Amino acid sequence: MKKKSKSDKICQHVIISGGGTGGHIFPAIAIANAFIAQNQDTRILFVGAKGRMEMEKVPAAGYKIIGLPVQGFNRKNLLRNFKVVYKLIVSLFMAVRIVGRFRPDVVIGVGGYASGPVLFAASLRGVPTLIQEQNSYAGVTNRILSGLVKKICVAYEEMDKYFPARKIVITGNPVREQMTESIMRDVSIRFFDFTDDKPTILVLGGSLGARTINRSVLGCLDTLPPDIHLVWQTGSEFEDRAHREVAARKLQGQVKVFRFINRMDLAFAAADLVISRAGASTISELCITGKPCILVPSPNVAEDHQTKNAMALVNKSAAIMITDKEAMDKLMNTAIATVQQQETLEPFSENIRKLAKFNAAQTIAEIAMGLIETKQDLCDFVANIVVQKPFWINRKQEMNKNKRVCL
Repeated sequence: MKKKSKSDKICQHVIISGGGTGGHIFPAIAIANAFIAQNQDTRILFVGAKGRMEMEKVPAAGYKIIGLPVQGFNRKNLLRNFKVVYKLIVSLFMAVRIVGRFRPDVVIGVGGYASGPVLFAASLRGVPTLIQEQNSYAGVTNRILSGLVKKICVAYEEMDKYFPARKIVITGNPVREQMTESIMRDVSIRFFDFTDDKPTILVLGGSLGARTINRSVLGCLDTLPPDIHLVWQTGSEFEDRAHREVAARKLQGQVKVFRFINRMDLAFAAADLVISRAGASTISELCITGKPCILVPSPNVAEDHQTKNAMALVNKSAAIMITDKEAMDKLMNTAIATVQQQETLEPFSENIRKLAKFNAAQTIAEIAMGLIETKQDLCDFVANIVVQKPFWINRKQEMNKNKRVCL
């Protein structure tokens, strides 16, 4: 039986499961794109959670997605978790059916509510699985799944305190393809309709918005120096108010407000300084683009892992960190002072670029392909044993043949 090689253009089926925030979704899409780049015949299916952000962003990227009714546990009102458990059970049965019908060669979990049922269903059917953990602190779902999966792709060192060391591969976090492309600054300035080139602050509250950061920006509009531009991603809940406040002060030419910035590559190209939460995917994009940044870790995440993410940069003199409690008093004053000092920005840019890990999506795709090939090799080995006659039968036939010759 001929052994398949990496160059063989066979149609492979891949399920990528997870989502919830841009920090899970955009790395997942980057991994899918890496599979297609290696083999255009690959079939990709996403599985996410109904009503979550992935149900909009994944189809926009050109991929099919199926939603599960799964949702997270309510830690404040335990009585509501009866409904959560019911939805989890329904999601498990749906995941088993999805895996059975799509028949994936490999399943990848990127974190989020949907990862658990799908990877569990895949493991039951013997499908190779891997998880991609973006943060320096492993999520509950990924820690539970770590005993089932074959490989665990991480972005930070010392993750063996959460996962079996033998399964860990340090790959970095995948970033959006557009973030790796070089863009001239004047192109980005025109895209945001600025009439001139001034020091520019990009404010990112995450894909879902960040109340403290938004309120901090709002509080500085009356005193914003005229020689500074602001590109402000507010999230959906704060967008209308931000537009009203900017218009009331006639700052539309200086402050550009967006609910969500689809061309983040142009936003980063325009920015001299970035204000952001400390989600792992955003940090990876900051490293890839070498952007000086002020990080405001979210206080509403498990085990305060965003502070750990931020401190990994602060300890390398690659970022400034301001806590959520300090933000209203310090954030915008610090940002305005920093963006006006080129001699301060340059060392931050150099140091953060040193932490970049390129080609993470391609590396993860190659690891997944390796799992497929390992399973195929095992199947070929078993098939050969089944097809070939056991050695003792061959030995007996040879002895009988020798007897007939003697006669």
